[in-house]
Amino acid sequence: MRIVFVAAPLQGHLLPLIPLAAACRDAGHDVVVASGGFPSDVLGLRTADIGARFSLPRSAIRVALRHPGLARAEMRGTAGLAMVGELFGRANLALVGPLLALAERERPDLIVYESLGEAGAVVAGRLGVPSVLHENTLWPAADLFRAVTASAALSEQDIPAPALTITVTPPSLRGTPAAGAIAMRPVPFSGGGSVPDWLLTPGEQPRVLVSRSTLKGPNDGDPGPAVVAAAARVDAEFVLVRPATTRGLPPNVRVVDRVPLNEVLPYAAAFVHHSGAGSVLGGLAAGVPQLTTPGAGDRRHNAELLAKRGAGLAVEAKTIGPADLTRLLTDDALRTAAQEVAAEIAAMPAPASVVPALERLAGG
Repeated sequence: MRIVFVAAPLQGHLLPLIPLAAACRDAGHDVVVASGGFPSDVLGLRTADIGARFSLPRSAIRVALRHPGLARAEMRGTAGLAMVGELFGRANLALVGPLLALAERERPDLIVYESLGEAGAVVAGRLGVPSVLHENTLWPAADLFRAVTASAALSEQDIPAPALTITVTPPSLRGTPAAGAIAMRPVPFSGGGSVPDWLLTPGEQPRVLVSRSTLKGPNDGDPGPAVVAAAARVDAEFVLVRPATTRGLPPNVRVVDRVPLNEVLPYAAAFVHHSGAGSVLGGLAAGVPQLTTPGAGDRRHNAELLAKRGAGLAVEAKTIGPADLTRLLTDDALRTAAQEVAAEIAAMPAPASVVPALERLAGG
């Protein structure tokens, strides 16, 4: 079976697809991942760069000029799916041409695309092959599909509905999958990086990992500066992953470059980050309490969903203080809820167990 996996050329969109793509490859299928901005490690998968014409900032500017009120709401994280639909509709339109050229060479039996990679659905329709929608956020994938395909950029395209939807959100955060969908365990994957030995053993103090978005901007929700300012007044060891600056750090703050979070989170007492879906799911898989910073895009939704489940705190990035960090480390209810969700995730079907469903779709 020949399969093309499609993701918008952004690492936060691409990385969640890698475990299933690798499982398909390991089952003997011919797999290519079509995206861009690839990290150093994609588990040896074959890749194709379709992102030369993709520019999220350019698309954002054009959409914001047409819908200024919507853009302001999006920066606050209160626009729902309206802005993301228009933004990724335009962005996906730029991916259709290069993806179609790739697919005509590869002649896939199946196309798997992420929640905001609807170029995959467009190309699947043109080739007459089945497609699978792979959820990679905490927003329901079907809702994102409808928002993007209804956008001004894609509304006149002939876009078939997915033959199957794969959901990765743990049941207690959203309920069981809808009809026509199957659940799959979200497997954290960070795209490479080496781990210092000291990170693989518990520290003398409770260890708090602090991470930031791979997308930089004025509203990126980076918790690092506020954590650094509060750290000296908290009985913990703080580890900043890829910090924006390393100046003026107190003695209980250490710095590391990119690391595979799934390998180091089991040794952490807590996780502080920007509320990206991959980070939230990675922290939940490890059963670690989280402090997340609400903000643009899906970040407010993710932070509030986690807080509602009782597995984390939602705190604005600039206001994080010692009391927040101390509660994160000492509130047993947060840890219990996080461990409950970790058990749910462990019980979800692994990517390898989903491969037969894809084989049946493609007739292979």
